[in-house]
Amino acid sequence: MNKPLRRIAIFCGLLVLALLVRDNYLQYVKADSLRTDPLNRRVSIERYAAPRGDIIVDGNPVTGSVEVKHGDFKYKRTYKNGPMWAPVTGFSSQAFGGTQLENLDDGILTGNDDRLFFRNTLDMITGKPKQGGNVVTTLNGAAQKAAYNGLKAVGGKGAVAALDPATGKILALASYPSYDPSSFAGNTDDDAKARNKLLKENNPADPMLNRALRETYPPGSTFKVVTAAAALENGLYTSPDQRTNSPLPYIMPGTTTPLPNEGNLPCKDAPMRVALQYSCNTVFGKIGADLGNAKMLAEAKKFGFDAQQFTPVRSNASVFSDNMNASQTALSSIGQYNTAATPLQMAMVASAVANDGKLMKPYMVDELEASNLDPVEKTKPEEMSRPLSPQNAQLLQSMMETVVEKGTGTNARIPNVKVGGKTGTAQHGVANSANPYAWFISYAKLPDGSSPVAVAVVVEDEHANRDDISGGGLAAPIAKSVMEAVINSKK
Repeated sequence: MNKPLRRIAIFCGLLVLALLVRDNYLQYVKADSLRTDPLNRRVSIERYAAPRGDIIVDGNPVTGSVEVKHGDFKYKRTYKNGPMWAPVTGFSSQAFGGTQLENLDDGILTGNDDRLFFRNTLDMITGKPKQGGNVVTTLNGAAQKAAYNGLKAVGGKGAVAALDPATGKILALASYPSYDPSSFAGNTDDDAKARNKLLKENNPADPMLNRALRETYPPGSTFKVVTAAAALENGLYTSPDQRTNSPLPYIMPGTTTPLPNEGNLPCKDAPMRVALQYSCNTVFGKIGADLGNAKMLAEAKKFGFDAQQFTPVRSNASVFSDNMNASQTALSSIGQYNTAATPLQMAMVASAVANDGKLMKPYMVDELEASNLDPVEKTKPEEMSRPLSPQNAQLLQSMMETVVEKGTGTNARIPNVKVGGKTGTAQHGVANSANPYAWFISYAKLPDGSSPVAVAVVVEDEHANRDDISGGGLAAPIAKSVMEAVINSKK
């Protein structure tokens, strides 16, 4: 072979080699990123070529799919009682993607999860079309309905979170106002317009905000439960009925400012039981200052503060600050200053107390299953921390039960059921100029000693008469209805 032909042959060989390298690079190295590239329309077409699996509550789907008559996408998502369930399901939209369970468990719902490979292979061999799997939740339908309807009846804005103290299962997760994910599940101009109307910049009520997980509020006097736990755990006081060293007026350390109580209350040197019953700021503010920032922070962290929670949907971290002086610690210990909490966090506080000091990790997905209902993954209850000893938890239970029996939480009483609770009316706005938030946290104990539910409710009503806003008046009746719904479902 002469020299020019040899050069051409070598050059052609190099071109073929480059082509093989490029082809293998695309097929094996870049395949996954190309497959999942949002600009790859084939991926979206394939995703909506078959009905999605369902999100299940109480054995029944709260989602569905409907065939689309126009466009490349064959099916779109539908929702039953969409506004009620939106804080749980999130949305799945052909135009805007997905959120919450619809996004986190998209692989199961579309049938593309690697764990469904064997099931999909069998379906392919038998000629059966690929089907999505299901997400089985821990939610209690009756409790969710009671929570959502209670918030809706009060009006304004608000949220409810309810847990099973023994397992950490989320039983209710409601937010109001809400939205219907079905309204923009498609890919049309009407879907885009419907979503735009829900965005915060176009709708000040911000109905797409999941207030149960993603909004932090000053918890007000409900945080006094954490402060009481810190007092017991650190040995500052060993009995709910031991008189405290709480002067009246109480001048906050390093200031000339008295910490006020709401009304003429029996708070001077009051035992913690009486102080929780009447919600004495002076008693719990001084407890926080006496314990100091470090001990209060340590106790708050045991309850879950200063850490995000994953249910698996992410919940914002609740806040108890570090590096505060004594007066700031006093204010934070009554749920003001920088202290902020999600409704889920305050439900965790009530849950830990009800469960004799053991805090279980909250979760809302019980099981993932294939289209033939075979289990793919099962969630096991997991202990998160021990904020209190069993003995101190039972002391705190007795204090919270006094609040409901003859204190500020009487609206939560349930016949033949022991209910423990704590009200809160949290200040907010510059110089406390805005209407306060109404809080209530509680748990129910049955005659056999079991505690099937712990609840946190927050209501923000900027249009209400300021004097009519209280945790006992607005939030406690909602908590009561949620607890009753769970108790009745156990019968």
